[in-house]
Amino acid sequence: MDRRSIIKHAGIASVLAAGVAPAVHAQAAVRWRLASSFPKPLDTIYGGAEVFANAVKAMSGGKFEISVHAGGELMPAMGVADGVQQGSVEMCHTVPYYFYGKNPAFALGSAIPFGMNSRQMNAWMMHGNGRKLMDEFYAGYGMLSFAGGNTGTQMGGWYRKEIKSVADLKGLKMRLGGGLVGEVMTKLGVVPQSLPGGEIYQALEKGTIDAAEWVGPYDDQKLGFNKVAPHYYYPGWWEGGPEVDFFVNQKAYDALSAENKAIIQAASSHAAVDMLAKYDARNPVALKQLIGAKIKLLPFTKDVLDASFKASQEVYAANDAKSPEWKKIYADFRAFQRDQVAWFRVAEGRFDSYMQTVKL
Repeated sequence: MDRRSIIKHAGIASVLAAGVAPAVHAQAAVRWRLASSFPKPLDTIYGGAEVFANAVKAMSGGKFEISVHAGGELMPAMGVADGVQQGSVEMCHTVPYYFYGKNPAFALGSAIPFGMNSRQMNAWMMHGNGRKLMDEFYAGYGMLSFAGGNTGTQMGGWYRKEIKSVADLKGLKMRLGGGLVGEVMTKLGVVPQSLPGGEIYQALEKGTIDAAEWVGPYDDQKLGFNKVAPHYYYPGWWEGGPEVDFFVNQKAYDALSAENKAIIQAASSHAAVDMLAKYDARNPVALKQLIGAKIKLLPFTKDVLDASFKASQEVYAANDAKSPEWKKIYADFRAFQRDQVAWFRVAEGRFDSYMQTVKL
């Protein structure tokens, strides 16, 4: 044995004899990958995963690290749930309604047309049956969920032409976020287009689509939609309070220590609160800037909203007939929402409506 080999083996022996722990720590360290459905420039919705990963690392003292990968980096933006289910990645950050095509019940974990606002959704998930019912459903895909954010009520999107009535929707090629709202819009004559966030601007600029919705003023301004479509409508009745979720592979989660499971829970709660707060803080400023840039800010007319509501109920009845999972969760969702709407009509609604009439 040569001199270098003797030194090497002596060094290892001395470490083992001394009971020093670096090797043990290296084995105990956890390294996960997270696939996002969102483009990296959006510090709000994509940034939610980074807020989460940073919190996990800080709370674990660096022993649990999660690398965050933007939509399309490891897999297609709309394929991240498949990645988690198959174990290609341990977790993803996404909007559940993206996977409506697998089963309509996915949409109930995020947002449905004329559904709950962000506070109501949070209440259902945390103190109603929401998380329990959704995780029972996700178990069939080898996943469980944690809240990963909310955008608050979204805008109704950018249009090349004004939408004065339901008739103006006929034949309109529009980028929409999920299959559910696509089914509703189809009943109104819209031709739905499914595109990830990073591809919307070019499609709108080239005229491949006539309209597009994403989130709200802050994100929409960053993506530049006001440069290619001047009419900005509200509200986004299909996303009153869309929850963004972390999907976690069940086997990977089960392999974690109790401490790391608690860290996942705490970090996700932090990221969820942070995302909504960011949107609430940044949307007002961005909207003022967009108005200053001479966009046309317009409300959907009542007849458009009424027609959309009617079409939504027709789709929900069809889903009840074809998906037992949808039917079970939707019944609970609506029962909870009825009480929420009744309550919000009293103190919250009256306070908000008054404050919107006074000069501060």
